[in-house]
Amino acid sequence: MKYLSMKWMLRSMTLGLLVWMSGGLLGVPAWAAPAVGAPAPEFRLQDQNGDWVSLKDYRGKWVVLYFYPKDNTPGCTTQACDFRDDIFAFRRAEAVILGISVDDLESKKDFASEHSLPFSVLADPDKKTTERYGLLTKMLGFFEFARRDTFIIDPEGRVAKHFPKVDPEGHSAMVLAELKRLKAPRG
Repeated sequence: MKYLSMKWMLRSMTLGLLVWMSGGLLGVPAWAAPAVGAPAPEFRLQDQNGDWVSLKDYRGKWVVLYFYPKDNTPGCTTQACDFRDDIFAFRRAEAVILGISVDDLESKKDFASEHSLPFSVLADPDKKTTERYGLLTKMLGFFEFARRDTFIIDPEGRVAKHFPKVDPEGHSAMVLAELKRLKAPRG
């Protein structure tokens, strides 16, 4: 009986780890996130260099704000490196990329340095920004992380598009295509 309990516990922990590494299948419902057309919640967080970054600093520009669960995990690394590899296309589209997770500043420094990230990755260790965006996810009742979602924020500071629970593979190209669609003249 003890063996069965230990085996069940190990399977549960393994499943939990897989869910966490995949970007989270558990979490708050999408309706808790700011709606398209609503003002994007403001924040003031430190980036990998220790500089303070606020959303209001980018008023007048398009912002790709992506939340991810954990620095240096497979999916999060794939996602960050895809944004890195497409950085010149985002710059031509006059868009800024900002990444946020609940990891601390030291983790951000290591993550950005190891993968040569040319954009800010922001530390949200108190989890308040992640919570304001409706993306704070709990696993096993105590481990909290950001769900993998992306927002495109327009130059007026409003949510123009929300991508909930994204697949990191190829996500950068999808965001870039949507950004170009949003910026295209209407008529």
